[in-house]
Amino acid sequence: MASNRPLDNDHSLFIQRTNFLFLAVLVYVDDIIVASNNNSAITLFKQALNSKFKLKDIGSLRFFLGLEIGRTKQGISVSQRPFTLQLLKETGYLGAKPASTPMEPNLKLSKDKGAPIPDPTIYRSLIGKLIYLTITRPNISYAVNHLSQFLTCPRAPHLQATQRILQYLKRTPGQGLFFPSDTSPKPSAYAETSLSTTNVQVSFFADADWGSCQDTRRSISGYCVFLGSSLVSWK
Repeated sequence: MASNRPLDNDHSLFIQRTNFLFLAVLVYVDDIIVASNNNSAITLFKQALNSKFKLKDIGSLRFFLGLEIGRTKQGISVSQRPFTLQLLKETGYLGAKPASTPMEPNLKLSKDKGAPIPDPTIYRSLIGKLIYLTITRPNISYAVNHLSQFLTCPRAPHLQATQRILQYLKRTPGQGLFFPSDTSPKPSAYAETSLSTTNVQVSFFADADWGSCQDTRRSISGYCVFLGSSLVSWK
């Protein structure tokens, strides 16, 4: 049985499946990524596409939309190091003192505390760039998501907390995701659900506080999902 269609939640990603073949095509304007478990299928696809359009094959994937991809025998790494360094340069934090954490422990922020920022556009632009960085930096997701709640009227404490994230990025500009070739399961401390008869398993971990939001008294929750030993989803 074959399937050849774009994904329902991402119309730029096309998947073809048969019993023995998997082919994925990701399209962004005029940039295309092709991945498959069969090199011959990739070659045939490129030949078919080249017969209709003028293509430039740049070989193995190294950069894509600000992502830097590296390959070793141990696995595949995905980071946003060039984007991070450019962000630090633009904000003047390339030579800043590094911070060990993206946010001060037990920091409580409120929408009404602190002096308003004269130009909120600066804060909003910075938060937007940091949100893009969370694609490969789950370790800043909580801090960035929390600070994005104050985009309407950002205040001085919010900007100071954002600047600390930049100091943290200065410490590890090349940090990102790593997908090891070894798909061994996570430790038994995680809840595990078997995907199939293979050893690859889904591991899910979740946590929540209790009413910590200073403005709404709502709880804040988060989770992370591993496929084998690879982190594939988080919040």
